Amino acid sequence: MFSTKSEYGVRVMVQLARRHGTGPVSLTEIADAENLPLPYLEQLMSRLRRAALVSSTRGAHGGYELSREPAGIHMAEVVHALEETIVPMQCVSDLGASRMLCNHELDGYENCATKLLWTRVHGGIERVLEQTTLAELAAFAERGAVTPPRARTAGARPRARVRTTTAQRSQEKRTVPNG
Repeated sequence: MFSTKSEYGVRVMVQLARRHGTGPVSLTEIADAENLPLPYLEQLMSRLRRAALVSSTRGAHGGYELSREPAGIHMAEVVHALEETIVPMQCVSDLGASRMLCNHELDGYENCATKLLWTRVHGGIERVLEQTTLAELAAFAERGAVTPPRARTAGARPRARVRTTTAQRSQEKRTVPNG
């Protein structure tokens, strides 16, 4: 489904988004901050540069920076730049233009029973990637909070409430400093 290209590439992009507007950031600095292998990141940055998501500056104060505002970069762009295809299962091939091919159809099964499921999973992944911006991920990394969801979809379950016991509440009261 997703490889380390996406995982590491997204982490690099989040680092660049967090430092957006401060000038180029060296890839060594990002590799150290994220504990990632520098040679692999160099390969990923080449893909991101070709997709016009980042730009590079050479020299002593060189490095990489985002090509545009983090709020204008959707994660679908990033992941598609890094991965050849995004498919939920190995038996499915992405034909582009919202078309998927189940490899079992090539084996003579005209209606693979799982194709509908994997097509829906693929569509869900694509929607989430399209709706998520780099700015949201950077804000989450900074504050550990997510902006409120856009709109609840029909049939979505409400979040479970966290219940605390009386003992937990009294413990919290004892640990709060007096002001």
